[in-house]
Amino acid sequence: MMRAVISLLAAVLLLPACLASAHAGDSAEDWLDRMSAAMSQMTYQGTFVYIQGDQMETMRITHVSGENGVQERLVSLTGTPRELLRDADGVRWSLGEGGAVLADRGFGQTFFPALPTDYAGEAGRSYALKMGEQTLIAGHQARHVKVLPRDRYRYGYSLWLEKHSGLLLKWVLLDSASKPLAKLMFTDLKLGSAVDRNELKPGKGMSSMEPVDSSLPAGGLAQQTPPRWHPKRLPPGFSLTTHRYLESEAYEHLVYSDGLAAVSVYVESVESARGHPEITQQHGTTHVFTRAADDVLVTVVGNVPAVTVQMIGKSVAASR
Repeated sequence: MMRAVISLLAAVLLLPACLASAHAGDSAEDWLDRMSAAMSQMTYQGTFVYIQGDQMETMRITHVSGENGVQERLVSLTGTPRELLRDADGVRWSLGEGGAVLADRGFGQTFFPALPTDYAGEAGRSYALKMGEQTLIAGHQARHVKVLPRDRYRYGYSLWLEKHSGLLLKWVLLDSASKPLAKLMFTDLKLGSAVDRNELKPGKGMSSMEPVDSSLPAGGLAQQTPPRWHPKRLPPGFSLTTHRYLESEAYEHLVYSDGLAAVSVYVESVESARGHPEITQQHGTTHVFTRAADDVLVTVVGNVPAVTVQMIGKSVAASR
């Protein structure tokens, strides 16, 4: 479940800095600008709960922004001990007590595309923004911003942002009918000088083992070349944002995004690919679609509705 937590949290927590000072208004767009700046530039620490269906997980995050860039540690407080560290050297994460520690320098900046700030463009055609009521969360006054999908190809968010800084205190993932799918909320939060930086130190399991290359396609060995495969059809608003190719493994990775939702397309040469049936799977709020195309296996993964990965996956073909 931690993978789902990290994926959903990263979509908002690991955003690049925006010039929030350029906007002093009180519109939903202005508050999203403040959130983007706060989550990347501020120093904060807290405990949050993540709830999806009948499952609940408690985690703790320490995020420090300073002269050495961003340092971040995410650790589970319930279930099997798990940990994730992020800094200028990339990301390292443990797979539980006694498990391997994986590392990938390719994820030193961000996991997901940035939250769009130009809602007059394509993002504005994909999402509608609305302001909600003010409330109290983790002892802080919070403003409510709704990011609602305009069609069935993406999820929406309800975001509660700290009144003075714009820091994210709570979010709820919504389907196209505004039905809650998952939620995350801080139960305690410290800001600035109140943060205990000792909590950035890796746990015993993380520090006692040598990191193993994760071999993820976003790593530094990937080649920047034109896509060899690509989808012929995309949901409205989605476009290619990242492409990497590992020639040594005949492995291709493409990322398509509408600025908020991100979908990964993996194409790999597999001897048993031919004849592989079309399969759609669900893991929490993430959907996975797999099928064979000639002698390659196509896998599409995203924290999006099933119809989105199916449309993209069924149309993937060799570039001509």
